[in-house]
Parts: sequence; C-alpha cells; structure tokens
Amino acid sequence: MTNNIKLIQKIHESKYKITFVSSGGGTNAISSLLKVPGASNTVLESYIPYSKKSMDLFLNRKPDHYCSLNTSLSMAANAYKKCLQIDNEYKKKYFIGISVTASLATTYTKIGDHKFYISVQTESFTKSVECKLIKGSRTREEEEQLITEYVLCLLAECCGIDKPLPSHDEIPVIHIVKAEKSWKKLLNNDVNYVSSDRSVPELIFPGSFNPLHDGHLRMRELAEKKTGMRATFEICARNADKPPLTFHEIKRTLDQFTENDSWVMTSAGRFSEKAEMFPNSVFIIGADTLMRVFDEKFYSNKKDMIDHIDRFNDHNINFLVFGRKVNNKFISLRDIIIPSNIKSRCTGFEEGSFRDDISSTELRLEE
Repeated sequence: MTNNIKLIQKIHESKYKITFVSSGGGTNAISSLLKVPGASNTVLESYIPYSKKSMDLFLNRKPDHYCSLNTSLSMAANAYKKCLQIDNEYKKKYFIGISVTASLATTYTKIGDHKFYISVQTESFTKSVECKLIKGSRTREEEEQLITEYVLCLLAECCGIDKPLPSHDEIPVIHIVKAEKSWKKLLNNDVNYVSSDRSVPELIFPGSFNPLHDGHLRMRELAEKKTGMRATFEICARNADKPPLTFHEIKRTLDQFTENDSWVMTSAGRFSEKAEMFPNSVFIIGADTLMRVFDEKFYSNKKDMIDHIDRFNDHNINFLVFGRKVNNKFISLRDIIIPSNIKSRCTGFEEGSFRDDISSTELRLEE
C-alpha cells in the first residue's frame, strides 16, 4: 500500500471521476483508493454486488457467466453510465467506469481456475484485462494485491499518469478498442443512428447478434424472399434499462458482418422508438420478442402499453413473426394474443416453413 500512496494521490489530484464496481475480488482496490485523502474528488460511487442476485439486479439481467469478460464489460459500461447519471453537468471525457470480477483463492480448494477480469469504460475507449492465475501460487491476499496493482495502473493510464502494468509469471490478455467518431456521436445523441448504407432501411432485423448464427441468416433470407426488400441488421447500442454496449462489444458485433451485409446501430431500445425512427418499415421479429412487446409488465401501466403500440399504426409499421422455442415449447404467431388494432400488421412464419431452436445465448454458454 505504501508504494501506491503517491500514485493514488496523483489520481485524486486529476480531473477524472470514477465509479467502481467489483464482484468476487477487487475490494482491496476500492479500499486503497478510499484510504488516501482526496478520494471524494475521484470516487463518485462504488458497488460490490457480491451475490448472484445482487449482480442480476445491478445489470438488470442474469449474465451467462458471473466471472467472465462479457460480464466485466457490462459492469464497466454500467459503471460509466452511473457516472453520467450522478453528475450530468461534468465533462464526459473525465468519467471512468471500472469493473473487476474474479474467482480467487478461498477457504476451500476450488475446482475451477483462479482468474480475474478488469474492464475500463470511458467516452473514448474500452480496455480489458483477463488473466488466469497459477493455482496455489499465491494466497488470497496476494491475488487481491495483484488485482489492486492492475486497477491502479489502468486508472493511472486513464489519468495520463505513466505507470507500467505489473510484471508476473502469467501472461494477461489485454484488449483495447477505441471508439470511432460515429459511435461517439450516436452515444452522445448527436445522431439518431449509424449505418453501413446511405439508404434508409425498410426491412429491419433487430437483435444483439451475440453471436450471429445460421438461424439469423435463414430468417433474413426468408424475410427478403417474402417482401422483396433487402434486410438490415439493427443493433441497439444503448438500452434504457440495461448496460450500454462497450466499444469492445460494438466492434465484436459489427466485425461479424461482411461487406455485403447491411446493418444499422441505434439507441432505440423499444420497438415504439424504432418505429418513430424508421417509419413505413417491416420488422423481422421472433415470437418470444413479440410476446414481450404486448406484456404490460414492461410498461408503466396498460394505457402506457397501448400508447406505445398505437405508434405502430401511426408510423405504418408491420411485423414478420418467426416462431421460437419458449420454455421448451415452440411458440408461433397463432399462439400470441395480439391487440385487435394491429393484428393485421403481423404476418407469421409457421413451424413448417421455419424452425431453429438454437439461440445466441445457448451458443455463448457452450463457449
């Protein structure tokens, strides 16, 4: 700790402000920042969602794996989002969201690896460190100390302070993705969307595409044949009730598409928002997603739900609905209760014409 006091003082003297979130490890890093005078100038907030239920609440969803790069990225994105919410008048370029998720030595012998993931999210870049530790080579306290060293070095780098990353026997995997200007404009609300094409999309396929798989491509093919229009994949970079995508995740998603694919990236989380952005469009949608569109629990009340649904008529929106497996049962359009005022706007693909039970979530869990 003594060796880090001067470094932490420099971090506290900088213009940067931090929201820190950790799970399974990293609490020593938070403590080290708070112990040095001046922490109130730097640390806006810290979170320790240690239980699985607490993490689910912090992310507003259940992650595929609690100790993983993806979860660390989502934690950092949400931490950065918290900075914006706490002080929306401060310059965004000085905000840092940093996260740690780790599986470390404990009172019993762990079957799995000892490992940690650290992610940093700023207005301009996403940086992550993932490291598998040599099991049994350190005590819990020594593993925590290594994480603390990494956290402080990463924060120092953000603040323009020269501090090399720790040297140790294991080789960490480090990723950094700098934001493209168009991505920053989208997330700063300077533009409505970013697109691979100049033409406004008419047949739109929303999704996370994490990962893009054969089922998605088959759905696109059938929808294009049905409508005679070119399909455009739509990725939502910022959802109102979920962590925004990090630049790492944006790049990973867009890199899946070829130069022949059409894509658009928006901040429109709800279909009513997408309808306003792209009037006179046809949306490709799974039956499971359509069920959520008509589920009152996702709205303030029933009137709010009806108001949102009415926008599909206002903006001349139609839906091509593909069957999906929901709770081990195949659900198609005919199984969904649709409000009468938009029922004619929904066209379904039945099980005989399309069925693909593989989901992106299942593919991620196999990794």
